[in-house]
Amino acid sequence: MADRPTETKTPPPPQAPPKRLGFLPERIPVRKTILILLTIAIVTGVYLGASSTLSKAHFSGKDWRDLVINGVARGSVYALIAMGYTLVYGILFMINFAHGEVFMAGAFTSLFVARALEERGLLQSQPILSIVLLVVTSAVVSMLVAITLERVAYRPLRGAPRLVPLITAIGASLFLQYTFRGLYGAQALGYPLPESVKGTFSMPGGPVPRSQVIAVVGAVIVMAALYTFIARTRTGRSMRAVGEDKEIASLMGISVDRTIVTTFAIGGALAGVAGIFYVMLFPQVDFVMGFIPGIKAFTAAVLGGIGSISGAAIGGLLLGVLEVIGPTLLLTGPGVPAPHQLQPVVAFGILVLVLIFRPGGIFGAPEEKRA
Repeated sequence: MADRPTETKTPPPPQAPPKRLGFLPERIPVRKTILILLTIAIVTGVYLGASSTLSKAHFSGKDWRDLVINGVARGSVYALIAMGYTLVYGILFMINFAHGEVFMAGAFTSLFVARALEERGLLQSQPILSIVLLVVTSAVVSMLVAITLERVAYRPLRGAPRLVPLITAIGASLFLQYTFRGLYGAQALGYPLPESVKGTFSMPGGPVPRSQVIAVVGAVIVMAALYTFIARTRTGRSMRAVGEDKEIASLMGISVDRTIVTTFAIGGALAGVAGIFYVMLFPQVDFVMGFIPGIKAFTAAVLGGIGSISGAAIGGLLLGVLEVIGPTLLLTGPGVPAPHQLQPVVAFGILVLVLIFRPGGIFGAPEEKRA
């Protein structure tokens, strides 16, 4: 019997090594080189801009103190809105881009309660009661809008690919904007506030606007209450369990649908409270007022690590301070006119840099594993 011919196995084609630049050492890949060069450029630009501003001594210590306090107050609002993004993402792994309009709905609706209180004289004679009523109104309206969004727009798409709910969220955002435009009008409206909110507190270093102090203290109280609720209550544990694994949580007797609705309700209430603090800082409302703060709050959530409650809080505070101080510190010395008008550029620039250098944020993984 003739010997059977031996089969020869064709070796797999060699994989191409990572692309590298010819003039650099062989172990440095292109992507790492670009990141290094970008880091050097950013550090150099920050150093030159800051040193130019500080050397010309345009601002006193009190000026910088006021900027920091302003940034912390603004960041407190971003933190409350960012927590709504984080809560929803932690359970459904989706970005609710309509959350800025949830924030707008509560603040805009509370305007009419504020006007009614002002007409009856209660806004000035009973400022604490008035603020409580405004906060409750804004929180309830935002909560109802968030629950309606979940029930009508997101629940039918729960098993769909992630891109579908994302597109739906953008559509829901536009729908809410123009619904409230039709209900309340297209013009910007001034928001009446108690005179006691418009004054200042005497603090070490100089007076501080009361509106900023109220926003910071109120936001800290709300954030502490939310953290305690998530960590200590049965509903909070249910939310964390559903975020880990919906099927296992359901087998353990947890109602997944009810937990998700509760999450949207809490996130909406947080946005409503943030709306009142926002109008204390910027006493004006309109139907597009939620878009920019919503995107900035999303940036804060990404900066802190989306899915992390403490990360959203810290990310919001950091973003607020950097947004207020950054343009003044970096652009005043080089002679850029009206640097404060470039604050959104700083906020969205931070978003881009975080996505490039640390996509997981401060409290997240340094970088997701690539396929």
